[in-house]
Amino acid sequence: MVLIDQALSADDPKRPADPVHAGEVSRKVAELNARYRHHSATAVMQGALEDAGHIALVSSFGAESVVLLHMAAVIDKMTPVLFVDTQMLFTETLIYQQEVSERLGLRNVQVIRASDQEIAAKDPYGALRFNDTDACCALRKTVPLQNALNGFDGWITGRKRFQAGTRAALEFFEVEDDTGRIKINPLAHWAPEDVRAYMEENNLPRHPLVAKGYPSIGCAPCTSPVKDGEDPRAGRWRDQNKTECGIHFVNGKPVRTGANQ
Repeated sequence: MVLIDQALSADDPKRPADPVHAGEVSRKVAELNARYRHHSATAVMQGALEDAGHIALVSSFGAESVVLLHMAAVIDKMTPVLFVDTQMLFTETLIYQQEVSERLGLRNVQVIRASDQEIAAKDPYGALRFNDTDACCALRKTVPLQNALNGFDGWITGRKRFQAGTRAALEFFEVEDDTGRIKINPLAHWAPEDVRAYMEENNLPRHPLVAKGYPSIGCAPCTSPVKDGEDPRAGRWRDQNKTECGIHFVNGKPVRTGANQ
């Protein structure tokens, strides 16, 4: 397991997309969606690793992350796995990350963190989240990940259509507008029961916080348990006009609910 301290500036987290390159990527994405439209998640995952260039799997090691991690381990245990340690994660998540990586035999897990210099300059007391959660997410998660993704042609996510209205039309392959990278969503069409069935059939370990009412798990200060009948992501940034950390962008901006949706 490799620890990568992101010393690059947080002011410009995404490399600009060249128009010609972006056009080529858009055509490739259209071809991939046509080719894999009726394929399984496993086939999409394998196709991404074989046909989409230099690809990384980005994993939060959260409630459902083990599904894609298991698929990656079966296909190629050397698949680059990027795990962003915001240094505000639950202790359970850090332990789970180590246990799952060892159990699945993942041999290329890269732990990404903001640099000590950036933290000292912008959030030395860990209080940024109280007055600007977007800035906190950018500093500790979004920018370090985007810096780590430089050099990759694309990345695999665990997003699914059922998770939020903003993801209802999610395709297997899409273009990340700001960078020209390919984003791959192998589980886009899966329902919650599909996730549960895969985990049970493959005897995969559950994140310990799931049993405590956390169906979606992020940083400890900004994640709360979810009550019966609530949206699975209701515990993320509860009572705030915020549904995404900023890793997933639409037209260069973090996805929001309400008027900004």
